[in-house]
Amino acid sequence: MPYSVSKKSVKEVRYLNKDFTSFKDNLIEFTKIYFPNQYNDFNESSPGMMFIEMASYVGDVLSYYVDNQFKESLLAFAEEKRTVYNMAQSLGYKPKLSSAATTDVDVFQTVPAISSGAGDSYSTKPDLNYAMNLKAGMEIQSDTGVSFITTEDCNFKFSSSYDPMTISVYESSANVPVTYLLKKGARASSGTVATEFFTFNAAEKYKRIALANQNVLEILSCTDSDGNDWYEVPYLAQDTVFTDMDNTSKNDDQLYTYADQAPYLLKLLKTSRRFTTFIREDNRTELRFGAGTSDSPDEEIVPNPDSVGSSLPGSPTYLNTAFDPSNFLATKAYGQAPSNTQLTIRYRFGGGVNNNIGANTLRSIQSSQILLDTTGLSNNLANQTKASIAINNPTPAAGGRSAESIIEVKNNTLAYFQAQQRAVTKEDYITRVYALPAKYGNVAKAYIVQDTQLDSQSGANSDSRVINPLALNLYVLGFDAGKRLANVNQAVKENIQTYLTQFRMVTDAVNIKDAFIINIGVSFSLLTKSGYNKEEVVLRAIQKVKDFFNIDKWQIGQPIVLADLAYQISLTDGVSAVVPPEDNNPNGLPVLISNKFKESDGYSGNVYDTATATKGGVVYPSLDPSCFELKFANADIEGRVVGDSAGSPGNSNGGSY
Repeated sequence: MPYSVSKKSVKEVRYLNKDFTSFKDNLIEFTKIYFPNQYNDFNESSPGMMFIEMASYVGDVLSYYVDNQFKESLLAFAEEKRTVYNMAQSLGYKPKLSSAATTDVDVFQTVPAISSGAGDSYSTKPDLNYAMNLKAGMEIQSDTGVSFITTEDCNFKFSSSYDPMTISVYESSANVPVTYLLKKGARASSGTVATEFFTFNAAEKYKRIALANQNVLEILSCTDSDGNDWYEVPYLAQDTVFTDMDNTSKNDDQLYTYADQAPYLLKLLKTSRRFTTFIREDNRTELRFGAGTSDSPDEEIVPNPDSVGSSLPGSPTYLNTAFDPSNFLATKAYGQAPSNTQLTIRYRFGGGVNNNIGANTLRSIQSSQILLDTTGLSNNLANQTKASIAINNPTPAAGGRSAESIIEVKNNTLAYFQAQQRAVTKEDYITRVYALPAKYGNVAKAYIVQDTQLDSQSGANSDSRVINPLALNLYVLGFDAGKRLANVNQAVKENIQTYLTQFRMVTDAVNIKDAFIINIGVSFSLLTKSGYNKEEVVLRAIQKVKDFFNIDKWQIGQPIVLADLAYQISLTDGVSAVVPPEDNNPNGLPVLISNKFKESDGYSGNVYDTATATKGGVVYPSLDPSCFELKFANADIEGRVVGDSAGSPGNSNGGSY
């Protein structure tokens, strides 16, 4: 007869125990039920209890690790940096270790004058044969030692409406121009440039290398010892990249005729030499290569369409084997594995809020690559021209910020994944703005609303407005070097505009605007508990206010709930109660919010009536998108002790701490 287990032999096991005490109690009960005659000494000092407690200890530890591992497998609950980074990148989101500051710079050079005609027809003009092309990657430095590089070429040989050049007289002799000054604009991004070398022997599939420096902003170039370029791709299966080249007759005779309007040509390049990047938990960047070798081709060879047949009976066919067209889009080895070569990797690292330098501070050129054909030119004048290069930033740099917190990485990852490579809803647009690659700048606060326009049906003198379904208004703010709110410069705005183009709906127009900054001051009064030092209590309460108005916690359009602020103050050690300030407080508000607006004192200059904007204990922002900011916390918070719980009077002069 087949083996069977009697019901009496099946012992009841409880699976809900999670802690030491539960395990212990259940083991004791289990022993009493199933081993009553074998063991009955449950004294704490007995050997049996020792083994029971040891088993409970092991069970408690294992339970903890099981729960922790399960928690770490869920992005919403994960806490370890390594786990969060791995899951984020598996979902397509690359955490930002830091963000570079960007700014517009003016680049200058001089050229000699060339004359023509005689007498009344005599004239001079700049000799553009001496005009140079300053390649992207020119390294410049601010007065405070922050390094920047230009992110685009500055070609003085061309001028267009998109890339204009200003010409002015620089030197004259007897009212006749001798030298002209050329000025063009370019964009610069912060970061220090570094170069590393990696030697490869035999091909190794899916080889990984890590760069030495942390907080890498971008890979500038990757070249092997044979002069071949390697390209960064978002994933190894992508075998095409966009690249640009100079619009010259050598590259394209026909398009060269439009070189003044389009000095560069954008080309789609198919390449097997590619890599992807991965952010590690130690803030270092890892380059990952494919698995292709010289004996293993990377891509399927695409045959002549005229030679392709289905191989089905009765159908025209020119091949013995059928081809699946989808195979032409796939790769075999996800790129080539470097072998018997040396890779030279040039990259930029750094970033942070301290990179948000002020205007007119970026003036020192550290290195530059100059393209100038000196054939038929004066060597002396050519050298003078090269030495005349100068640079300056007329606007402050913005967009620099520190690394994303774990919470930010998780939230941005979930939002990024939900957006699914397109922007349809308002939340999609906000997600895309925050996902802007760090090398193009960074946005601290973003807010989007539907655009409105005047109602044409209401008459010429009417100011009524209706929704414009074809446009969105995106309001943004950045940080300055002190991590205080500032307007985003035009370079970052244009980068945002270009970046959103690949995600937005065809029918959506996005207008990028500056949100208003409303600087505030805070006043409060409190009663202290008996026996506490009043000054120390006020200092701790002020710290609570600083934490409440931490700029990372505030968004555009967020109101100030005074009851929440008063509650946070009341949690301060030594505070008995928060009482309404007596000065200028007819409505008996628990805390007073005032507007700080004087530009001479460093504020935004935006005047806002906070008293009128306060309704039901809530200070509402303006109808125009705006964000509250406690800019100078050490000066703009006034705390006052008016007494203590024992009835003793407080600070009678109303001083602040």
